[in-house]
Amino acid sequence: MTSRQHVRYSRLADDEDDFDSESRQNDNRFDYLPKSYNRIPWKSIFLALFLLVLGCLLIILAALIFGGHMAGDSSQAYSLLGLGLLAFLPGFYETRIAYYSWRGAQGYQFSSIPDY
Repeated sequence: MTSRQHVRYSRLADDEDDFDSESRQNDNRFDYLPKSYNRIPWKSIFLALFLLVLGCLLIILAALIFGGHMAGDSSQAYSLLGLGLLAFLPGFYETRIAYYSWRGAQGYQFSSIPDY
C-alpha cells in the first residue's frame, strides 16, 4: 500500500480519556431518559396477547388429539404442537415484559418491546 503523506492527522483532545465512575455520576449525558421509555406500545402488546392466546389454544388442541378426546392423526397433533409453541413463546415473552413494565419492576421498560 502507498502511504498518504498529504493527509495531516491531529491528536484528539484528552478531556474524555480515562472516564472514571466519579465523573459519570455528575455527567448529565447519563441522566437522559427519552420520552420513548414512557410510551406504551399498544399494538405490540395486543399482538403479544393474540400470539399468547393462539399458542395456548393450539397447544390445548394438540393435547386433546394426543389424549384421544378429539379425532385426528398424531401427525396433526405434532404440527399443532409445533405451531402452538411457535406462537406461544414470543407471545409469552413480550407479555411478560409488558406486565413487569406495567408493575414497575426494576430492569423492565416498555422500550424493551419493539413497536410496530
